Amino acid sequence: MQNIKSGLVRRVTAICLSALLVLAPVAASAETLADAMVAAYKNSGLLDQQRALLRAEDENVAVAVSALRPVLSYTAQGSWNFNNPSVGGTTPAASESVSGSLALTASLLLFDFGATDKRIEIARENVLMTREALVGVEQNVLLNAVNAYLNVLSASDTVALQANSVRLITQELRAARDRFEVGEITQTDVSLAEARLAASRAAEASAQGNLLVAREAYKAAVGRMPGRLSPPPNPPSVPSTVEAAKSQARGRHPDIKAAQRSVSVAEMSIELAKRSTMPTLNAQVQATTGLRSTTTYSPPPIGTTTSSGPNAGVSGSLTLSGPIYSGGRLSALYRQALAQAEAARAGLHVTVLNVEQAVGNAWAQLAIATASLQATDRQIRASTVALRGAREEATLGARTTLDVLNAEQELLDARSSAIQARYDQYLAIYNLLAAMGLLTADHLRLGIATYDPSAYFNTVQNAPLRTVSPQGEKLDHILEALGKR
Repeated sequence: MQNIKSGLVRRVTAICLSALLVLAPVAASAETLADAMVAAYKNSGLLDQQRALLRAEDENVAVAVSALRPVLSYTAQGSWNFNNPSVGGTTPAASESVSGSLALTASLLLFDFGATDKRIEIARENVLMTREALVGVEQNVLLNAVNAYLNVLSASDTVALQANSVRLITQELRAARDRFEVGEITQTDVSLAEARLAASRAAEASAQGNLLVAREAYKAAVGRMPGRLSPPPNPPSVPSTVEAAKSQARGRHPDIKAAQRSVSVAEMSIELAKRSTMPTLNAQVQATTGLRSTTTYSPPPIGTTTSSGPNAGVSGSLTLSGPIYSGGRLSALYRQALAQAEAARAGLHVTVLNVEQAVGNAWAQLAIATASLQATDRQIRASTVALRGAREEATLGARTTLDVLNAEQELLDARSSAIQARYDQYLAIYNLLAAMGLLTADHLRLGIATYDPSAYFNTVQNAPLRTVSPQGEKLDHILEALGKR
């Protein structure tokens, strides 16, 4: 007997170890919330679009810088002319001429009272503003991924809950039919159980449909269909007070930073409008060379004659130009810049208010979800006790089948509310982080190589020649690293 027991223990142990080995890869392959956010960050078309817009904005700095550099241009021209006039009965001499010229011109802006320098400053500030817009898009992408992840988990839990409800009500219906057969209850009680089972099956079908919708939303947000999802980890920490959260938001939120950059651009545009009324000094040097050949066809005894010769020259000039009267255009542009600066400052004020409101709303939603979760936990405990008592009393004839079904429905509603409250609480934390401007890959420490917005800018800000300069070769490497070539 002892040997039989020992052999049984060994077989059970072997079976358990085999089961663990089989299930271990499945557990290891479960997708986490961090995996979903990383996939969303890598697969987002919105981020790719905003990054391309940022690189286009970087090039505006190069365009502005190029105005301080000499401009070299060439002009090549060639012409041929044949003339064979005929007057009266005579035959005058015909002529043929061929000419060609080549001109090289170099021009350089010498002085414009700092207008070009101000345009460069404005272009750089616009780049920084676009970078903040990129951070805002990144926050939206990650928040959508979190929302989609939690929705799939919530929908899956709801499907399991509804399936369990169908199973329990099926048991209740079977028990009701048995009691009806022995005359303890009436057909009404059986019909009530049948109706409740039909409603539960309809709710299960609805939950399954919602799960399919949530999976499609997950694919749109993350870039792939969800597999087996792990429960969400402990959420990131948040400030202890709403005022502390608003304070961080005022200093970190990308919308506020972008609005501040917009104010700076508007104020610099006022200075640029002033300097546009100032004169500019330009220098130009031109070198030309050419060749002209003329052939005259005369009747005998003169015959054909040909003359040709090169010509070359160099010229230079200094040009001072400035507006005297422009029909009020420059004054209108200056007043327009003043109005745009006023609008930008007002926009900054509105943006700060909106961000603070978003933080306050997220904080309130977090408080609501936390309180709701605590209340539903108490509701589940009470409903469980009530259902147990209703079933015991029903066996004694003190409760009807409807009472038991109602108790089961109340417990089902409590558990469903708990599922929603639990995921609402988790989502509210991430909404609060987004409202504070902290929902970024770097702040969340997702452990991936993030996009460096300064890499492209540092290469193109001095307007390199892409194909011939060392900076241009570096630019080629950066484009290859970004996967854009």
